Amino acid sequence: MIKKYLLIGFMALAVYTAEAFSQNRWDIQSDGSIVWKTNGVLPHKDHIEMSGEKISLWVEYGLDENHRAKFTRTMVFPTFRVLPDNTRSHISHTFQDTDLPRIYINNRMIDYNTIKAGRSGNINYDVNEITHRGIMRVNATVSSPVLVNMKRTFFPSIDKPLAIEKFDITNTSSQEVTVACEYVKKEIRTNAERSKVAPHSILMGTVGDGYKILKPGETTSFSVYYLATDTPQHVFAINPEQEERNREDRVKEITSKLVLETPDKTLNTAFDFAKIRGTESIYLTKGGYMHGPGGLSYYAALWANDQAEYINPFFAFLGDRIGNKSAMNSYRWFAKFMNPEYKPIPSSIVAEGDGVWKGAGDRGDGAMIAYGASRYALAYGNIDSARVLWPLIEWTLEYCNKKMNADGVVTSDSDELENRFPAGKANLSTNSLYYDALKSSVYLAKLLGKSKAEVDKYQKQADALKVNIEKYFGGKVEGFDTYKYYETNDILRAWICLPLTVGIYDRKEGTINALFSPRLWTPDGLATQAGKETFWDRSTLYALRGVFEAGETEKAMNYLKYYSNRRLLGEHVPYPVEAYPEGNQRHLSAESGLYCRIYTEGVFGMRPVGFSSFNCTPRIPKEWNKMALKNIHSFGKVFDLTIERAGGNKLNISVREGTNTKKYTIKDGATQLINL
Repeated sequence: MIKKYLLIGFMALAVYTAEAFSQNRWDIQSDGSIVWKTNGVLPHKDHIEMSGEKISLWVEYGLDENHRAKFTRTMVFPTFRVLPDNTRSHISHTFQDTDLPRIYINNRMIDYNTIKAGRSGNINYDVNEITHRGIMRVNATVSSPVLVNMKRTFFPSIDKPLAIEKFDITNTSSQEVTVACEYVKKEIRTNAERSKVAPHSILMGTVGDGYKILKPGETTSFSVYYLATDTPQHVFAINPEQEERNREDRVKEITSKLVLETPDKTLNTAFDFAKIRGTESIYLTKGGYMHGPGGLSYYAALWANDQAEYINPFFAFLGDRIGNKSAMNSYRWFAKFMNPEYKPIPSSIVAEGDGVWKGAGDRGDGAMIAYGASRYALAYGNIDSARVLWPLIEWTLEYCNKKMNADGVVTSDSDELENRFPAGKANLSTNSLYYDALKSSVYLAKLLGKSKAEVDKYQKQADALKVNIEKYFGGKVEGFDTYKYYETNDILRAWICLPLTVGIYDRKEGTINALFSPRLWTPDGLATQAGKETFWDRSTLYALRGVFEAGETEKAMNYLKYYSNRRLLGEHVPYPVEAYPEGNQRHLSAESGLYCRIYTEGVFGMRPVGFSSFNCTPRIPKEWNKMALKNIHSFGKVFDLTIERAGGNKLNISVREGTNTKKYTIKDGATQLINL
């Protein structure tokens, strides 16, 4: 039966891969952006989120079967809040195309939603292409025959509660053209009784409106702004061109670090895009920098899984200044809830720090925090930061230890899926994370000069937990020699991948076979539970990393290529998603951090063991001769890591730090300790 599943699984992947590449809607351009030429199959609709320190801009866009365009913009202002304090108490507003100022070309109004054939009295608006790379650009022609080209640019301010929709209109005809844009100003104000601190206003208005005469080839620009303020009578100056340059510079700042270089353009580009989404979604709140998942729901708040576990260890490799500030801030916030009674730390700290959420009880949050904080402390490479984090790590480790049952595994009320699916009294996720946290803490305790007794304690606890994980969770599930997700579980679950990500490979063959069997693998990655349509990308991203770490490089690479192509160039682009059917496949940002960790920890096999050292177990596919991560800002250093084939079964590892280069030669599949 298992062989039959495997054969079906490999055949399904071949079909998925062929379909994914043949039906790509988007293409990669030379500047690293992706483009949709709109002459393909219609209708099509998608959405994207773009964020700055004080705003998140969600744009839903598409064309119907008659090529009619529609754009919907939703602005979220994380630090403008209403009462009562809760996760979603930020203010937001949605604007449609009908809210835009009317634009006239030669005294005829542009109809954004017109059919190609046009309507009496108005002129056509025909979208030709849309591009993404941290900024959304829409190129269209207006009228028939063509009178002007219109480029619309959507982007958030990097540091203000402001989003811009910029219009550049170019006369492409051989005659003079008149362009008239009407003045618009609109205000929406919250009720004083519901408002936190003061009533909040959302303003929409125009910059550069007026009447212009364009000679052939000339361009004019105007913009629509969307902003939030508590003082609508005194609004800050708005400079759309400068805001666009600032956004471009921020995207360059993010993408210039931790640069992936492989022979596969799709993987390189998907990695770049994931860095953007994972890093842009950080909000400057009264409680400091807070990374937020987004998705129109999750802002100015912190979660033990999304931030402490998923994204923060990635920031330790990227080296983004704001990313690292947000990481340290998140751990400081969780540390505020340590207590001598060892009551659970809240799953989420919300409303800029003014509230908490404990709706699913103890989700294994202590293990999540211990895992992320210990990995972050090692990879960040700053002993002072590690000293700040150590009390939190120590407390969460002891919290987990106190939750042990008679079988020597950690219990919890639920897991990170918060009772959407059963997790029993003790689950594999919490125990895998706790095990890895213990391993990391052995290294950390030594580096921080802790006693031999404390170091030995963590090592003994890790050794015992590994044995107990096998005894308690190991078993046959649906014929596969893998793990029960909880004690009485008899249906395959996606999170059986987690032991592979923490160095437990005792059941790797059966686990990998189960993950890629038709029982779990779907066109969108892993089903959360076999037989259900629900999928959460986070488990697929963990699984791909784990399969690389387990040494199944060729198999992992095939699935990684398929997944990356689907998410970057398929029907819903350009980032990893949260879940389906829940959330309409929102591009929650921490999942993009998990995508990048497939490469840092999986493909390049970087496992932090010291403030300036890591074990490197590279997993380079047979078809590649070379791969590299350039401009890594980690372990307190800036360096490049290059892997090259050296003939036979050998690999060369080059580590370039400034003008100094260290070189190592290892067997393919071996581990090399790198000291920077």
